[in-house]
Amino acid sequence: MKKKKFKIALIILIALLLISFAVTLCWGTYKVSVGDLIKTLLGNGSKLQNTAILSIRLPRLLVGAFVAIALSTAGAILQTITKNDLADTGIIGINAGAAVAAVLFITYQTGNYYSELGALSIFILPFMAIVGAGVSSFIIYMLSSRKGIRPKRLLLIGIGLNAGLNAFITFFTFRGGVGDYNRVLVWTSGSLWGSGWSYAKVIIPIVTIMFGLVLLNHKKLDVLNLSGELAISLGLNLERERKKFLSFAVILAGTATAFAGNIGFLGLISPHIARKIVGPYHKHFVVISAMISVIIVLFADAVSKNLFSPIEIPVGITVSIFGVPYFIYLMMKEK
Repeated sequence: MKKKKFKIALIILIALLLISFAVTLCWGTYKVSVGDLIKTLLGNGSKLQNTAILSIRLPRLLVGAFVAIALSTAGAILQTITKNDLADTGIIGINAGAAVAAVLFITYQTGNYYSELGALSIFILPFMAIVGAGVSSFIIYMLSSRKGIRPKRLLLIGIGLNAGLNAFITFFTFRGGVGDYNRVLVWTSGSLWGSGWSYAKVIIPIVTIMFGLVLLNHKKLDVLNLSGELAISLGLNLERERKKFLSFAVILAGTATAFAGNIGFLGLISPHIARKIVGPYHKHFVVISAMISVIIVLFADAVSKNLFSPIEIPVGITVSIFGVPYFIYLMMKEK
């Protein structure tokens, strides 16, 4: 029955993914028909179609999709580690830690930074963001693991740290000029603006490797979902596995934040919906969660780009419009 549910969900989500791909690639200031889209992807498009689809929209779509996969997988890991449906890298301060590191790096980089590092410069920002995410998660872990990890304590400490880090970002960006403030504000709100092939070439391999590692360890995540006593009796080293999976979540969240800014609620919504559809087994629900997340981001990005054109709303704001009511619904359900 569960396998049948998984297959049905997979078919429906593949259809929705194809629709979201078509909407993202066709809808814009320069509209493209589905027929012209197929022709362009097969290498028979006009110069304008090639520029619009292959040079601008397709890399943005790929960056958005892999950001979504990274955030949903990181959220699924955190919800398993903390045994709490409200855990998410955007809520407990991991994304904010990545954002602080990236904002400091953007502000203090020298003018000749790109010319000196050349092709390597694109790798530095995700590395800095991962370091920032790692530092914030280490602080959360240390403060919440006295006398053993308590999921609720971890969540509350994370929410407090998240508020503090976001306040620091706001204070820091106010100190700069208006141009710096606007640029950082758009980025910290979560934006795919300016995503090109250089971004795609970095984020795709990192997220693919980490997603593969999570799927390979799906049985350990299933055991972590059980009570601590039962997990230990099954031979699992709880502390070691928690630290390992937390580091996976940090790398995924840090990479996503480096390229798309602080998109909140995505890691909260997608795993929760997926778990309701296909159950708690990670082999199935992590895949379904990633697909749901990609659909949400692509539709949100299409709306953000085009609804108020020529003004572009950061995609993180559009995702939050869906995410906040869902978060309130989950809070109301918590006993």
